[in-house]
Amino acid sequence: MTVFKERLEAVRRRIAAAASKSGRDPAEVRVLAVGKRHPAEAIRALAALGQRAFGENYVSEAAAKIEALADLDLEWHYIGPVQSNKTAAIANHFHWVQSVDREKILRRLSAQRPGGMAPLQCCLQVRIGDEETKSGAAAGEVPALAALAASLPGIRLRGLMAIPPPSDEFAVQRGYFAELRLLYERLKAAGFELDTLSMGMSGDLEAAIAEGASLVRIGTALFGPRLRNL
Repeated sequence: MTVFKERLEAVRRRIAAAASKSGRDPAEVRVLAVGKRHPAEAIRALAALGQRAFGENYVSEAAAKIEALADLDLEWHYIGPVQSNKTAAIANHFHWVQSVDREKILRRLSAQRPGGMAPLQCCLQVRIGDEETKSGAAAGEVPALAALAASLPGIRLRGLMAIPPPSDEFAVQRGYFAELRLLYERLKAAGFELDTLSMGMSGDLEAAIAEGASLVRIGTALFGPRLRNL
């Protein structure tokens, strides 16, 4: 517990410093703790410290954790690539999905969201940095996807997400995040009611916050190195 407390406080200090440097309120930046390849007990430890939002990349792994932690009031985000055969499980188990990048997936999530549940909160994943092998819609495809997401039942469009190419240079990191921010601002100017800019991880959260991130996805800095097997 002491280790998790120290890590969470360190992340909060980094966010506060980055926000202050950019003239922002640290309270504008939420932390999504990414528990991929970490046990439910680690998530429970962070939850005891006040962390509520958790992200997962693998549906089967996440489903087991969600069940094991059902006694806690947690917010679950799916952040991995969305395959067609996983949409039903995502629609049934998660509060958020951040990695939608094509029409087929949007329509399946909408159709498979149970009627008794609140709308599935949705971010569109955008491919920035010209990495053709990485998931995400091209910037030019996003307006049409946003329009579709906003029109479908069972889904609420909240914003955009991206995972840029890795870089150790702050200016390069910030340049990638600026691309996403500009697209986000264009969508808002076009009338889309967005409030979530999900960008930045353990190694580049400062650059993301400088460009307006409202949610940073933090794994290693909170949980430590990933376990090979649970």
